[in-house]
Amino acid sequence: MRHIDDTRDFIPVRIAILTVSDTRDMADDTSGQTLVDRLEGAGHILADRMIVRDERDAIRAQLAEWVERDDVDVVISTGGTGLTGRDVTVEAHRDVYEKEIEAFGTVFTHVSMAKIGTSAVQSRATGGVANGSYLFALPGSTGACKDAWDEILAFQLDYRHRPCNFVEILPRLDEHRRRK
Repeated sequence: MRHIDDTRDFIPVRIAILTVSDTRDMADDTSGQTLVDRLEGAGHILADRMIVRDERDAIRAQLAEWVERDDVDVVISTGGTGLTGRDVTVEAHRDVYEKEIEAFGTVFTHVSMAKIGTSAVQSRATGGVANGSYLFALPGSTGACKDAWDEILAFQLDYRHRPCNFVEILPRLDEHRRRK
């Protein structure tokens, strides 16, 4: 069920895009650019964009740096979520998560099944929360990035989406740190 409540104002969020690849650079990073185009088209703010190699420590370090920044609300990575030995993005994300959003991977698989059938089983897309920021790991294909944005993130990152969305609880993600 998708419903945009036009009585609520849109609230842009600040999103960092991380491409995980041993071979891509900014000129040929179509998946990262797809996410940038969609987030900016929706009215959100590109907080930062990087490409890192398929190395768990490098991925983890970049994620950890971004979740410490006050100008990053959401981190979306693309690449490295598959099953091969070089696919370590999910492990790097989980190194940083305080809480995993288990249903994100489930919903992504459901969306993918409609597009690519049982091949969806090969994705390990994941989402989580760390230090008051959301993190999402998407597959490296442009199609998967489009599907994740168009079918999930465009709605959950829109404050007007009802009955609930990620933006409305964003200020409370780190409330446990503020308790006395």
